[in-house]
Amino acid sequence: MCLADIPARLATAILCLAFSAATAMSFEIEERQLYDATPEQARLSVISTADLDVFDPIIRAFQASHPGVAVDYVVTGTTDLMQALYDEGATFDLAISSAMDLQTKLANDGFAQNHTPATPTDLPAWASWRNQLFAFTQEPAVLVVSDKFFAPGTAPQNRDELIAVLRANPERFQGRIGTYDVRQSGFGYLMATQDSRNSDAFWRLMEVMGRLDAKLYCCSGDMIRDVASGKLALAYNVLGSYAASHQKNTGGYQIIEMSDYVNVMSRTVLIPRTAQNIDDARAMLDFLLGLRSRKDLVEATGLPAVDPAALRANPSLRPIRFGPGLLVFLDNLKRQSFLRNWENSLLQN
Repeated sequence: MCLADIPARLATAILCLAFSAATAMSFEIEERQLYDATPEQARLSVISTADLDVFDPIIRAFQASHPGVAVDYVVTGTTDLMQALYDEGATFDLAISSAMDLQTKLANDGFAQNHTPATPTDLPAWASWRNQLFAFTQEPAVLVVSDKFFAPGTAPQNRDELIAVLRANPERFQGRIGTYDVRQSGFGYLMATQDSRNSDAFWRLMEVMGRLDAKLYCCSGDMIRDVASGKLALAYNVLGSYAASHQKNTGGYQIIEMSDYVNVMSRTVLIPRTAQNIDDARAMLDFLLGLRSRKDLVEATGLPAVDPAALRANPSLRPIRFGPGLLVFLDNLKRQSFLRNWENSLLQN
Protein backbone atom coordinates (compact mmCIF):
# COMPACT_ATOMS: atom_id res chain seq x y z
CA MET A 1 0.00 0.00 0.00
CA CYS A 2 1.23 3.51 -0.81
CA LEU A 3 1.76 5.91 2.12
CA ALA A 4 -0.67 8.37 0.60
CA ASP A 5 -3.45 5.83 1.24
CA ILE A 6 -2.86 5.91 5.01
CA PRO A 7 -4.79 8.86 6.48
CA ALA A 8 -3.09 8.66 9.85
CA ARG A 9 0.21 9.74 8.36
CA LEU A 10 1.26 12.95 6.70
CA ALA A 11 1.98 11.08 3.49
CA THR A 12 1.35 12.43 0.04
CA ALA A 13 1.43 11.23 -3.52
CA ILE A 14 4.83 12.84 -3.76
CA LEU A 15 6.22 10.47 -1.15
CA CYS A 16 4.51 7.59 -2.90
CA LEU A 17 6.49 8.47 -5.98
CA ALA A 18 9.68 8.57 -3.94
CA PHE A 19 9.16 5.18 -2.38
CA SER A 20 7.92 3.48 -5.52
CA ALA A 21 11.10 4.31 -7.42
CA ALA A 22 12.71 1.29 -8.97
CA THR A 23 16.01 1.96 -7.25
CA ALA A 24 15.77 1.84 -3.46
CA MET A 25 17.82 4.55 -1.79
CA SER A 26 18.32 5.07 1.93
CA PHE A 27 18.99 8.81 1.97
CA GLU A 28 16.18 10.84 3.54
CA ILE A 29 13.83 12.80 1.28
CA GLU A 30 12.47 15.82 3.16
CA GLU A 31 10.30 17.24 0.38
CA ARG A 32 9.58 16.36 -3.22
CA GLN A 33 7.57 18.04 -5.96
CA LEU A 34 7.07 17.24 -9.62
CA TYR A 35 6.51 20.36 -11.71
CA ASP A 36 4.33 20.21 -14.84
CA ALA A 37 4.97 16.64 -15.86
CA THR A 38 3.30 15.43 -19.02
CA PRO A 39 4.32 12.39 -21.06
CA GLU A 40 5.80 14.45 -23.86
CA GLN A 41 7.99 16.58 -21.59
CA ALA A 42 11.62 15.95 -20.80
CA ARG A 43 12.20 15.49 -17.07
CA LEU A 44 14.99 17.23 -15.18
CA SER A 45 15.77 15.53 -11.87
CA VAL A 46 17.23 17.85 -9.22
CA ILE A 47 18.52 16.93 -5.76
CA SER A 48 18.91 19.98 -3.54
CA THR A 49 19.35 21.16 0.03
CA ALA A 50 17.35 24.34 -0.65
CA ASP A 51 13.86 24.28 0.84
CA LEU A 52 11.04 23.93 -1.64
CA ASP A 53 9.39 27.21 -0.69
CA VAL A 54 12.71 29.02 -1.24
CA PHE A 55 13.53 27.46 -4.60
CA ASP A 56 10.02 27.32 -6.04
CA PRO A 57 10.22 30.76 -7.78
CA ILE A 58 13.45 29.75 -9.52
CA ILE A 59 11.98 26.49 -10.81
CA ARG A 60 8.88 28.23 -12.14
CA ALA A 61 10.95 30.97 -13.78
CA PHE A 62 13.20 28.35 -15.39
CA GLN A 63 10.17 26.51 -16.75
CA ALA A 64 8.75 29.76 -18.12
CA SER A 65 11.86 30.07 -20.29
CA HIS A 66 12.03 26.30 -20.96
CA PRO A 67 8.37 25.23 -21.22
CA GLY A 68 9.15 21.73 -22.49
CA VAL A 69 10.95 20.67 -19.30
CA ALA A 70 9.33 19.04 -16.26
CA VAL A 71 11.29 19.37 -13.02
CA ASP A 72 11.41 16.66 -10.36
CA TYR A 73 12.73 18.54 -7.32
CA VAL A 74 13.94 16.50 -4.33
CA VAL A 75 14.95 18.19 -1.06
CA THR A 76 17.33 16.47 1.34
CA GLY A 77 20.03 17.37 3.85
CA THR A 78 23.63 18.15 2.98
CA THR A 79 25.01 14.84 4.26
CA ASP A 80 22.13 12.92 2.68
CA LEU A 81 22.88 14.53 -0.70
CA MET A 82 26.47 13.41 -0.37
CA GLN A 83 25.36 9.92 0.57
CA ALA A 84 22.95 9.72 -2.37
CA LEU A 85 25.54 10.63 -4.97
CA TYR A 86 28.79 9.38 -3.44
CA ASP A 87 27.72 6.15 -1.75
CA GLU A 88 24.51 5.11 -3.46
CA GLY A 89 25.05 6.20 -7.06
CA ALA A 90 21.63 7.87 -7.20
CA THR A 91 20.60 9.21 -10.60
CA PHE A 92 20.09 12.98 -10.65
CA ASP A 93 20.71 15.55 -13.37
CA LEU A 94 21.66 18.43 -11.09
CA ALA A 95 22.92 18.68 -7.49
CA ILE A 96 22.53 21.89 -5.46
CA SER A 97 24.00 22.19 -1.97
CA SER A 98 25.08 24.66 0.70
CA ALA A 99 27.90 22.33 1.84
CA MET A 100 30.72 23.62 -0.34
CA ASP A 101 33.24 21.13 1.08
CA LEU A 102 31.09 18.10 0.27
CA GLN A 103 30.37 19.41 -3.22
CA THR A 104 34.09 19.96 -3.71
CA LYS A 105 34.76 16.37 -2.70
CA LEU A 106 32.17 15.14 -5.20
CA ALA A 107 33.91 17.06 -7.97
CA ASN A 108 37.41 16.15 -6.79
CA ASP A 109 36.60 12.44 -6.66
CA GLY A 110 35.12 12.24 -10.15
CA PHE A 111 31.40 12.53 -9.38
CA ALA A 112 30.81 15.68 -11.46
CA GLN A 113 30.79 16.45 -15.17
CA ASN A 114 32.49 19.36 -16.91
CA HIS A 115 30.39 22.32 -17.95
CA THR A 116 31.18 25.43 -19.98
CA PRO A 117 28.55 28.17 -19.55
CA ALA A 118 26.68 28.93 -22.77
CA THR A 119 27.39 32.64 -22.35
CA PRO A 120 30.44 34.21 -20.69
CA THR A 121 30.01 35.04 -17.00
CA ASP A 122 31.85 37.57 -14.87
CA LEU A 123 31.98 35.29 -11.86
CA PRO A 124 35.02 35.91 -9.64
CA ALA A 125 37.71 33.26 -9.71
CA TRP A 126 36.69 31.90 -6.29
CA ALA A 127 33.14 31.16 -7.51
CA SER A 128 33.94 28.19 -9.77
CA TRP A 129 36.25 25.20 -9.72
CA ARG A 130 37.59 23.03 -12.51
CA ASN A 131 34.62 23.90 -14.75
CA GLN A 132 32.60 21.43 -12.67
CA LEU A 133 31.44 23.26 -9.56
CA PHE A 134 29.79 26.68 -9.64
CA ALA A 135 28.61 29.16 -7.01
CA PHE A 136 25.44 31.15 -7.65
CA THR A 137 24.78 32.77 -4.25
CA GLN A 138 26.79 34.38 -1.45
CA GLU A 139 25.15 33.94 1.94
CA PRO A 140 26.63 35.01 5.28
CA ALA A 141 26.59 32.94 8.47
CA VAL A 142 25.12 35.27 11.07
CA LEU A 143 24.21 35.64 14.73
CA VAL A 144 20.45 35.86 15.32
CA VAL A 145 19.32 37.39 18.64
CA SER A 146 15.86 37.55 20.19
CA ASP A 147 14.17 40.91 20.77
CA LYS A 148 13.01 39.53 24.13
CA PHE A 149 16.62 39.28 25.30
CA PHE A 150 18.33 42.14 23.48
CA ALA A 151 16.97 45.65 23.05
CA PRO A 152 17.99 47.40 19.80
CA GLY A 153 21.64 48.40 19.93
CA THR A 154 22.57 46.09 22.83
CA ALA A 155 23.43 42.86 21.00
CA PRO A 156 27.10 41.79 20.80
CA GLN A 157 28.75 42.73 17.53
CA ASN A 158 31.73 40.39 17.47
CA ARG A 159 32.79 37.08 19.01
CA ASP A 160 34.76 38.58 21.89
CA GLU A 161 31.72 40.65 22.89
CA LEU A 162 29.49 37.58 22.58
CA ILE A 163 31.78 35.55 24.84
CA ALA A 164 31.87 38.38 27.40
CA VAL A 165 28.07 38.72 27.45
CA LEU A 166 27.54 35.00 27.91
CA ARG A 167 30.15 34.70 30.65
CA ALA A 168 28.72 37.67 32.55
CA ASN A 169 25.11 36.39 32.47
CA PRO A 170 25.13 32.59 32.77
CA GLU A 171 21.74 32.37 34.49
CA ARG A 172 20.13 34.45 31.75
CA PHE A 173 21.45 32.33 28.88
CA GLN A 174 21.44 28.84 30.40
CA GLY A 175 19.74 26.55 27.87
CA ARG A 176 18.90 29.54 25.68
CA ILE A 177 21.61 29.27 23.01
CA GLY A 178 21.31 27.42 19.71
CA THR A 179 23.84 26.28 17.14
CA TYR A 180 24.32 23.47 14.64
CA ASP A 181 24.93 19.87 15.56
CA VAL A 182 27.97 19.60 13.32
CA ARG A 183 27.93 15.80 13.56
CA GLN A 184 24.69 15.79 11.57
CA SER A 185 24.73 18.98 9.49
CA GLY A 186 27.14 19.29 6.60
CA PHE A 187 26.61 23.05 6.47
CA GLY A 188 27.12 23.35 10.22
CA TYR A 189 30.35 21.35 10.00
CA LEU A 190 31.60 23.56 7.16
CA MET A 191 30.91 26.75 9.16
CA ALA A 192 32.54 25.35 12.30
CA THR A 193 35.71 24.23 10.53
CA GLN A 194 35.99 27.59 8.77
CA ASP A 195 35.54 29.31 12.14
CA SER A 196 38.33 27.24 13.62
CA ARG A 197 40.65 28.37 10.84
CA ASN A 198 39.73 32.03 11.19
CA SER A 199 39.98 32.65 14.91
CA ASP A 200 40.95 31.07 18.25
CA ALA A 201 37.83 32.75 19.64
CA PHE A 202 35.75 29.96 18.10
CA TRP A 203 36.90 27.34 20.62
CA ARG A 204 36.50 29.74 23.52
CA LEU A 205 32.97 30.44 22.31
CA MET A 206 32.19 26.72 22.01
CA GLU A 207 33.38 26.12 25.57
CA VAL A 208 31.20 28.94 26.92
CA MET A 209 28.20 27.65 24.96
CA GLY A 210 28.86 24.15 26.28
CA ARG A 211 28.83 25.34 29.90
CA LEU A 212 25.49 27.04 29.19
CA ASP A 213 23.91 23.86 27.80
CA ALA A 214 23.65 25.02 24.19
CA LYS A 215 20.86 23.38 22.19
CA LEU A 216 21.93 21.62 19.00
CA TYR A 217 19.97 21.84 15.75
CA CYS A 218 19.95 20.31 12.32
CA CYS A 219 18.67 23.35 10.44
CA SER A 220 18.71 27.14 10.36
CA GLY A 221 14.92 27.34 10.07
CA ASP A 222 14.37 25.59 13.42
CA MET A 223 16.84 27.87 15.18
CA ILE A 224 15.27 30.97 13.66
CA ARG A 225 11.79 29.96 14.80
CA ASP A 226 12.98 29.32 18.36
CA VAL A 227 14.78 32.67 18.52
CA ALA A 228 11.73 34.48 17.11
CA SER A 229 9.48 32.89 19.74
CA GLY A 230 11.87 33.72 22.59
CA LYS A 231 12.62 30.07 23.36
CA LEU A 232 16.23 30.87 22.47
CA ALA A 233 18.05 34.08 23.27
CA LEU A 234 20.37 33.68 20.32
CA ALA A 235 21.54 31.28 17.63
CA TYR A 236 25.05 31.15 16.22
CA ASN A 237 26.08 30.52 12.60
CA VAL A 238 22.56 30.73 11.20
CA LEU A 239 22.23 30.97 7.42
CA GLY A 240 21.70 34.67 6.83
CA SER A 241 19.50 34.34 3.76
CA TYR A 242 16.98 32.21 5.66
CA ALA A 243 17.06 34.58 8.63
CA ALA A 244 16.30 37.56 6.40
CA SER A 245 13.53 35.70 4.60
CA HIS A 246 11.80 34.57 7.82
CA GLN A 247 12.17 38.03 9.34
CA LYS A 248 9.86 39.53 6.73
CA ASN A 249 6.97 37.41 8.00
CA THR A 250 7.69 36.78 11.67
CA GLY A 251 10.04 39.38 13.15
CA GLY A 252 11.00 39.09 16.80
CA TYR A 253 14.74 38.98 16.22
CA GLN A 254 17.76 40.87 14.96
CA ILE A 255 20.37 39.70 12.47
CA ILE A 256 24.01 40.45 13.32
CA GLU A 257 26.84 40.18 10.81
CA MET A 258 29.75 40.06 13.20
CA SER A 259 32.37 42.76 12.76
CA ASP A 260 35.46 40.60 13.36
CA TYR A 261 34.63 38.36 10.37
CA VAL A 262 31.68 36.82 8.57
CA ASN A 263 31.98 33.50 6.80
CA VAL A 264 30.19 33.73 3.47
CA MET A 265 28.89 30.47 2.05
CA SER A 266 27.98 29.99 -1.59
CA ARG A 267 25.20 27.70 -2.68
CA THR A 268 26.77 25.52 -5.34
CA VAL A 269 25.60 23.48 -8.30
CA LEU A 270 27.14 20.64 -10.28
CA ILE A 271 26.06 18.08 -12.87
CA PRO A 272 26.52 14.59 -11.36
CA ARG A 273 28.22 11.93 -13.40
CA THR A 274 24.96 9.91 -13.20
CA ALA A 275 23.01 12.66 -15.01
CA GLN A 276 20.83 11.45 -17.86
CA ASN A 277 19.16 14.67 -19.05
CA ILE A 278 22.42 16.54 -19.50
CA ASP A 279 21.19 19.20 -21.94
CA ASP A 280 18.48 20.47 -19.61
CA ALA A 281 20.85 20.22 -16.65
CA ARG A 282 23.26 22.53 -18.47
CA ALA A 283 20.40 24.91 -19.26
CA MET A 284 19.33 25.14 -15.62
CA LEU A 285 22.90 25.53 -14.41
CA ASP A 286 23.32 28.48 -16.79
CA PHE A 287 20.00 29.86 -15.55
CA LEU A 288 21.28 29.78 -11.97
CA LEU A 289 24.51 31.51 -12.96
CA GLY A 290 22.37 34.34 -14.31
CA LEU A 291 20.67 34.93 -10.95
CA ARG A 292 22.46 38.28 -10.57
CA SER A 293 20.51 39.66 -13.52
CA ARG A 294 17.19 38.53 -12.05
CA LYS A 295 16.49 40.87 -9.16
CA ASP A 296 12.92 39.61 -9.11
CA LEU A 297 14.13 36.12 -8.24
CA VAL A 298 16.63 37.38 -5.68
CA GLU A 299 13.77 39.21 -3.97
CA ALA A 300 11.33 36.30 -4.25
CA THR A 301 13.76 33.68 -2.94
CA GLY A 302 15.83 35.70 -0.49
CA LEU A 303 18.95 34.14 -2.02
CA PRO A 304 21.61 36.83 -2.55
CA ALA A 305 23.39 36.43 -5.86
CA VAL A 306 27.18 36.45 -6.14
CA ASP A 307 28.16 40.11 -5.77
CA PRO A 308 31.89 40.95 -5.75
CA ALA A 309 31.11 44.64 -5.15
CA ALA A 310 29.42 43.83 -1.83
CA LEU A 311 32.47 41.86 -0.75
CA ARG A 312 34.80 44.71 -1.63
CA ALA A 313 32.63 47.17 0.30
CA ASN A 314 32.74 45.12 3.53
CA PRO A 315 36.17 43.67 4.36
CA SER A 316 34.73 41.58 7.22
CA LEU A 317 32.93 39.39 4.66
CA ARG A 318 35.09 36.37 3.90
CA PRO A 319 33.85 34.18 1.06
CA ILE A 320 34.71 30.52 1.41
CA ARG A 321 36.82 29.65 -1.59
CA PHE A 322 36.82 26.46 -3.60
CA GLY A 323 39.96 24.39 -3.62
CA PRO A 324 41.84 21.57 -1.90
CA GLY A 325 41.72 23.47 1.39
CA LEU A 326 38.04 22.59 1.68
CA LEU A 327 38.92 18.92 1.67
CA VAL A 328 41.24 19.07 4.70
CA PHE A 329 38.53 18.57 7.31
CA LEU A 330 36.86 15.81 5.28
CA ASP A 331 39.85 13.57 5.89
CA ASN A 332 38.65 10.88 8.32
CA LEU A 333 41.36 11.47 10.90
CA LYS A 334 41.00 15.24 10.72
CA ARG A 335 37.21 14.96 11.00
CA GLN A 336 37.38 12.62 13.98
CA SER A 337 39.84 14.92 15.73
CA PHE A 338 37.73 18.00 15.05
CA LEU A 339 34.50 16.34 16.23
CA ARG A 340 36.21 15.05 19.36
CA ASN A 341 37.35 18.59 20.26
CA TRP A 342 33.91 19.95 19.41
CA GLU A 343 32.16 17.37 21.60
CA ASN A 344 34.55 18.05 24.47
CA SER A 345 33.67 21.74 24.23
CA LEU A 346 29.92 21.55 23.62
CA LEU A 347 28.85 18.40 25.47
CA GLN A 348 30.10 19.11 28.96
CA ASN A 349 27.10 17.78 30.88
